[in-house]
Amino acid sequence: MILRGVISSHYSLLLLLIDFLVVSSSITRVLSGGVIHVKYKFAGSQRSIVDLKVHDSVRQLRILAGVDLPLGGSGRPDGLGLYYARIGIGTPSKDYYVQVDTGSDIMWVNCIQCKECPRRSSLGIDLTLYNIEDSATGKLVSCDQDFCYAINGGPLAGCTANMSCPYLEIYGDGSSTAGYFVNDIVLYDRVSGDLKTSSANGSVIFGCGATQSGNLGSSNEESLDGILGFGKANSSMISQLASSGKVKNMFAHCLDGVNGGGIFAIGHVVRPKVNMTPLVPNQPHYNVNMTAVQVGHDFLSFTPDIFDSGDRQGVIIDSGTTLAYLPEMVYEPLVSKILSRQPDLKLQTVHDEYTCFQYSKSLDEAFPNVTFHFENSVTLKVYPHEYLFPYNGLWCIGWQNSGMQSRDRKNMTLLGDLVLSNKLVLYDLENQTIGWTEYNCSSSIQVLDERTGTVHLVGSQNISSACHLNAWFITVLILLATLLHFLGC
Repeated sequence: MILRGVISSHYSLLLLLIDFLVVSSSITRVLSGGVIHVKYKFAGSQRSIVDLKVHDSVRQLRILAGVDLPLGGSGRPDGLGLYYARIGIGTPSKDYYVQVDTGSDIMWVNCIQCKECPRRSSLGIDLTLYNIEDSATGKLVSCDQDFCYAINGGPLAGCTANMSCPYLEIYGDGSSTAGYFVNDIVLYDRVSGDLKTSSANGSVIFGCGATQSGNLGSSNEESLDGILGFGKANSSMISQLASSGKVKNMFAHCLDGVNGGGIFAIGHVVRPKVNMTPLVPNQPHYNVNMTAVQVGHDFLSFTPDIFDSGDRQGVIIDSGTTLAYLPEMVYEPLVSKILSRQPDLKLQTVHDEYTCFQYSKSLDEAFPNVTFHFENSVTLKVYPHEYLFPYNGLWCIGWQNSGMQSRDRKNMTLLGDLVLSNKLVLYDLENQTIGWTEYNCSSSIQVLDERTGTVHLVGSQNISSACHLNAWFITVLILLATLLHFLGC
């Protein structure tokens, strides 16, 4: 009786210890940040100048078209974004490869009904068509639901309560995508400890693409399954997860311009520290107010309202654009200041618009840095090796003159991947601010768990953290082994 009582007592202690470990583990997984590992679409291949410009031209048409359309605001998955990731959708979950895009709002994937959707991709991935009937958690979104009202600005004419809520997007190049909204479970990685992730999910409303036309059709070679919008509207995935209490309405990206790829971290990034500048209100994209442009030690002379054009105010921050576009009154003095450092250069014009030259010495020693200044004393520094890119033995200037674009894009100011790579860019939608800092995107960042107050590492491996974690488990195993030995097992 005494031995049985001892065994029973220690067995209860063992169960209590195991229960403690399980509970402790689950606590660290509640309301942690999320992480989406992305791949650079053009990694391993040097894109020509023509490719870069075509990519940006089509994307800008999409951005501008999305401003005027009350429905959708989605992006095209074929050449408009630079980064893509794998997520899970449905029950049981199936994998989908989607463009991760800060320039669009809603998430959408190609649907089983689609006849002109791409079936293969040159990116080395398997494409999947979403079928609501294959998912136990998939539900149609009807025309009388709040989401349908919100995205259309009220009831949609001819759309009754027993009908599916439609979406439609028409782009400046004549392409279009149309379908209907569904609600299903979306799986993504959640930060559950230093350098560890666990599966998290949330109910998200997204578009099911049933009809594609133009460049969205099956002829596109660099196709993906759809798009994951990280835009600022309430319809975006990040906003939907935040409204349900799953995450904070904050995210950051760190895109590696050297090796390609990077991460999108959902939640409050506490390290590195980032200085923030306010977003311009009532703009459909991430617009900020630029106050000055500095080339080396010299400031260009212009008034800040040069960045405003009609209803479009401020400077668009867009990681899905390859280059950087400046108004003519900023572009011309900026390029002139850069080239004045090397007056003996023999300039060549490539493809009627790119200023290029031969140079064999250090770019960063020969040419000036370009620094953009924003509200709240926030700066964005761009080095010569970032704004100059190689082409057929030449170096070409990556700054683009938006004054030479079409009428719709004339004098647009848009800062893309050319200036955003190798920087941590933080989007705080709770406080309507955005900021950035230079950072090694192959290293780790720290994301705060809002519920527990603990900080988790996201990114590259950290030996000391892994060893600390292993030592903790070893200690627990030793305790368990000692207890079992005492019990005579």
